[in-house]
Amino acid sequence: MKTSRRNLLKGLGLGAVAALAPSTSFSQSAEIAKFSYCLNTSTIRGQKPGLRKYIELAGEAGYDGIEVWVEDVKQYLAEGHSPPELRRLIQDNGLRVENAIGFAPWMATDEAKSQQGFKQMEAEMNMLAEIGCKRVAAPGIGAEAPVDLMLAGKKYKALLNLGRKTGVMPQLEFWGAFAPFHHLGQVLMVAAVANDPDTRLLPDVYHLFRGGSGFEGLKLIHGNAIELFHMNDYPANIPREQQQDKDRIYPGDGVAPLPGIIADLKRMGGDKVLSLELFNPVYWKNDPLEVAKTGLMKMKGAVDQVSI
Repeated sequence: MKTSRRNLLKGLGLGAVAALAPSTSFSQSAEIAKFSYCLNTSTIRGQKPGLRKYIELAGEAGYDGIEVWVEDVKQYLAEGHSPPELRRLIQDNGLRVENAIGFAPWMATDEAKSQQGFKQMEAEMNMLAEIGCKRVAAPGIGAEAPVDLMLAGKKYKALLNLGRKTGVMPQLEFWGAFAPFHHLGQVLMVAAVANDPDTRLLPDVYHLFRGGSGFEGLKLIHGNAIELFHMNDYPANIPREQQQDKDRIYPGDGVAPLPGIIADLKRMGGDKVLSLELFNPVYWKNDPLEVAKTGLMKMKGAVDQVSI
């Protein structure tokens, strides 16, 4: 039976669209992505409301979910609260706990530190599973430049196995100002080496810009490989290499190409959580509920402007 070029491309996962329209990204899905909205507690961290108040504020502001920090969960439980109690608190405020931010050194160059990082990650994953969280950030903590990306891919594969064991899946994250692991190209290499269907990436508008990745690489990513995406923006008046976490601003208030980013996310298909992650000390001086509401309004506004 003769195989057509179109069928061959389908078999390679590129699809007939790529064969017939070279200008269209092969990451485009037949279905448009569906978005929900999440508050990363870093956005109102400077006001120091505490985990209970983070949850109540996110619910009152109208978010669908919350992105917690592992250290805050540990502190809350250490104060005598139980995981089922925390899980109910999140549910009673109409939220899902979408992800957790942790810093276990699983990618450490030193093997002893890496193994300790895996033990820490497993303990934290088990804790997060008890509160209903199914994801945890996995940045390249402990890595030293130049990172052995082949080895990092094997470690990420092991981390995914740990995720399946615990029910909390690691989201491979990179930070634009972290020299060892700062670029989308590095993340894609690690993901390819892991060669695992449960691979998930956690990009961020600011980190894509700050690390020099740019945004066209998002077109190479398909479907559910991105489940959660950190939303923010960056100003025009600070050189890229000098920008810091504190310089992040509300989506739409800077010069990030948000329409193109959102369009690419939509074309990927799959369900996507847009999580507002800011560290701006100016916002930390303001009423936390107002900051949360403003951020949600601006995220939704940016999405509503994009039709594909």
